[in-house]
Amino acid sequence: MIDPLSEVVTLLQPGLRRSKIVAAAGRWGVRHAVVGESVYCVILEGQCMLDVEGEEPTVLQPGDFVLLPVWRETLLRGMEPPLPDDIDREPTRMADGTYRQGRQDGPHELRMLAGLCSFDSPDATLLVSLLPRRVLVRGDPRLSTLVQLVSDEARQERPARDVVLARLLEVLFIEALRSTAGTDASPGLLRGLADARLGVAIRRMHEDPTRAWTVVQLAKEAALSRSSFFERFSRAVGVAPMEYLLAWRMAIAKNLLRRNEGTVAEVAERVGYSSASTFSVAFARHVGMPPMRFARDAGVT
Repeated sequence: MIDPLSEVVTLLQPGLRRSKIVAAAGRWGVRHAVVGESVYCVILEGQCMLDVEGEEPTVLQPGDFVLLPVWRETLLRGMEPPLPDDIDREPTRMADGTYRQGRQDGPHELRMLAGLCSFDSPDATLLVSLLPRRVLVRGDPRLSTLVQLVSDEARQERPARDVVLARLLEVLFIEALRSTAGTDASPGLLRGLADARLGVAIRRMHEDPTRAWTVVQLAKEAALSRSSFFERFSRAVGVAPMEYLLAWRMAIAKNLLRRNEGTVAEVAERVGYSSASTFSVAFARHVGMPPMRFARDAGVT
């Protein structure tokens, strides 16, 4: 059976990079407002606050893993509210390679592993939009085991530590996404898959993207009326059914073109278009350039 989440994650090519261990005490705050970058952190010791635009502040505790795949303005801060001058101060690099925020002397009140998540796919903006707006995992046995492994590895100066941490964090990223699947998740692919009826339709689109699907046919797969299916899908996934199907087809097409896996006509057939010309028009409208130019710009000869 096709697993849509696996397909999306594979095309995303996630990598958790620029990670660093940060100790903090007193008043401090780190703001993140960079378009195109996602932020994550693992709380190793102590507590801190996470302020996310449009949400109530959240207290983060040891073992918590937080991922913000979709750009939103965030403020990670100490339990003591920071003053304006306390925010975004350059952290001090310590002799052991860790960083210090806030009060520089005395014991630390918080220790965390934080960094940026990057996606190498040219379709990252589209694909990331299908993920939850915020992922917060706590109390999950599988995730707790991974967090403990990350914590232990971060504390040690073992050979190839950075490589091991990168791999562990990538697994943690995928496990975190899987753990958030539920009808209470923010709109996106995971929420759609959590709906038993919508999940059937989404899997059918991924299993057979070449089929000339209509909303009526997809509604039948989901055992819903056309209007109920359209409204339920749009509310859960965040986009209309045919918009999702078009976006997925174009993501597949771009991947095939970038990897030089067929001519334009062959790629068109593999994503459900009866002719290269029809595909080229749709591709140019969606991507902003014709497929031949996209392939050339991607380095395909």
